[in-house]
Amino acid sequence: MNTPIEPAATQAQPMVRTGKPVNKGRRRTYLFLLMAWTLLIAGGVLGAKLYTDHLKKQIAAEIAAQTEQQLQTVQEDYQKQIAQLKDSVSGDLTKMQGKIDSLNELLAFTKDSANSKTDNSNQLYTQLAEVKKKLDDLKKNLDVLQ
Repeated sequence: MNTPIEPAATQAQPMVRTGKPVNKGRRRTYLFLLMAWTLLIAGGVLGAKLYTDHLKKQIAAEIAAQTEQQLQTVQEDYQKQIAQLKDSVSGDLTKMQGKIDSLNELLAFTKDSANSKTDNSNQLYTQLAEVKKKLDDLKKNLDVLQ
């Protein structure tokens, strides 16, 4: 059972690495793979950036179209309301003018038939002045709307 230690030591020497330089072909392959990997990442980032810019422009155009459509609808509704208000004020003015005319006739009749003892004509003049004032206000409002 005496075995020499040397043969074991000689087997260990071939297993030790020598300072052999790395193969230049392998180094080039790693460099090529690193560059390809970098280019792929850069291309992906650039593609994502371009795609998001495209989506932003598309969404902005859609929002602008929707806003324009909503503004058009609001403007049409506003025009309809203005027309209805104008018709309403015109009708009110016509009614008011009819009332003023009848009040003028009544006032003229009262003035002709009044004697010095009654003071009814003053009340009718006051009412007529108030009605004329309201008529003038309505005319001003109509002018503002136009």
